[in-house]
Amino acid sequence: MISAGCGVASAPIAHTPNVVATPQAGQLAISVQSAPNVGQVTPVYVSIANGTDAVRSIVPSQVFALNESGERVAPLPPGEAARQSGNAGELKGALQSAAVSGVAAGAVGAGLGAAVGSAFGAVGKGAIIGSGYGAGHGLFRGAEAGQSKTDQQANQQIEALALRPEEVRHNFTVSGYVFFPKGHYNQVEMLLVDRETGDTEVIREPWH
Repeated sequence: MISAGCGVASAPIAHTPNVVATPQAGQLAISVQSAPNVGQVTPVYVSIANGTDAVRSIVPSQVFALNESGERVAPLPPGEAARQSGNAGELKGALQSAAVSGVAAGAVGAGLGAAVGSAFGAVGKGAIIGSGYGAGHGLFRGAEAGQSKTDQQANQQIEALALRPEEVRHNFTVSGYVFFPKGHYNQVEMLLVDRETGDTEVIREPWH
């Protein structure tokens, strides 16, 4: 029998809080926190807090992992990350567990990013785990359909937890997950765009 349920799935990142960066006057505050691998994917939680007057734009495709040779590795789109993880539901559960832990810990600060709020909204809705229909061949067909629906919902919620293209205004914080292929990395490099001048700013942070 295949049962149905809801809630936050158990996952490898069950006790890792997502603490967001806090704006500091006249500075950009960046925090980077890698999570345990899920299949062939390494989720990385990125948080950018803008304490300056200049509006910056963050573009997830311009966040790179640097390997030991200094080569830049491009991030995976959320849908591809779900596929390469081997189990979209497991990856979703891992991200949700961390997001719930972070929000429950009261990681707010001045200007908590809208991405974190959206992520918590997605978490609150829970997820249908799956359901079975009938017996024999019908049971397998039902299980297949249930799994397809579960994967679809998991993919949608992974999208909600991923870092999005956003403007980071004065005293705002933007946060979310970026996904990289499993590997050995020592830094994260990101390109931020100054909205007033159009200039790009390269920032590197140690891999944690």
